[in-house]
Amino acid sequence: MILVIVLVFGKQHLASNFSDVIGQSVTLNCTYDSEDPLLYWYRHYPNQAPQFILYKGAKSNSDFEKIPDKRYKSKTSDTSTELVIQQLTLSDTGFYYCAVDTVIQSV
Repeated sequence: MILVIVLVFGKQHLASNFSDVIGQSVTLNCTYDSEDPLLYWYRHYPNQAPQFILYKGAKSNSDFEKIPDKRYKSKTSDTSTELVIQQLTLSDTGFYYCAVDTVIQSV
């Protein structure tokens, strides 16, 4: 059994209990209202710091992307993003967060 809870911007957005999905895929959704955002996904285990999963740009930032683990996929639209986790394992159990950054810095 996999329990996945998604919190968005500190508010509960979706709470779902996914059972009997080990080895399968699951899709988590997040909506936002921002201009040219970078969208981040994190996983959080109790008593640990949140772990970075990926970031992906949307709108005019759609060329920006960093997805280190190939089991994760992400799609974005003008108002939402989704995280697809493929080949679920028990270690995927946790709290999932999406976050938005609207500032892109040049170095």
